[in-house]
Amino acid sequence: MPLALHTIKPAKGSKRNKKRVGRGNASGHGTYSTRGLKGQRSRSGGKGGLKYKGMKQMLLSVPKKRGFKSLKPKPEVLNINDLDAKFNDNAKITPKTLRESGLISKIDKGVKILGKGETEKKFTIIGCDVSKSAREKIEKSGGIIKI
Repeated sequence: MPLALHTIKPAKGSKRNKKRVGRGNASGHGTYSTRGLKGQRSRSGGKGGLKYKGMKQMLLSVPKKRGFKSLKPKPEVLNINDLDAKFNDNAKITPKTLRESGLISKIDKGVKILGKGETEKKFTIIGCDVSKSAREKIEKSGGIIKI
């Protein structure tokens, strides 16, 4: 037989007939058509609600997880009191010097200086993000911030 669109058939046994429920005793499913005896689920249209109620109970028992987790990398953070303890007056502070001093471990995600603590030293900060409160304290003590 030549191969043509009208001669192509699926492989034997790969297709099954749909189960036809509720078409009399001759269908092979007997009197109750595989639905059991009485009750909501034995009747037409009676399958949806009970499943949903069970699902709702499961959803209610799961704790709510709000918000989202950002994929944006978080910078290494340190405070002014860390700088005050580690560096001398008029020190030039860059991400590289912070890593060499052991205050941070990685510089690839950036560095941010936060405002916890006080300082009287005049720091020159280059290439680091600085919070608003830290900026005020550093500039108050005579330091310079270059981004």
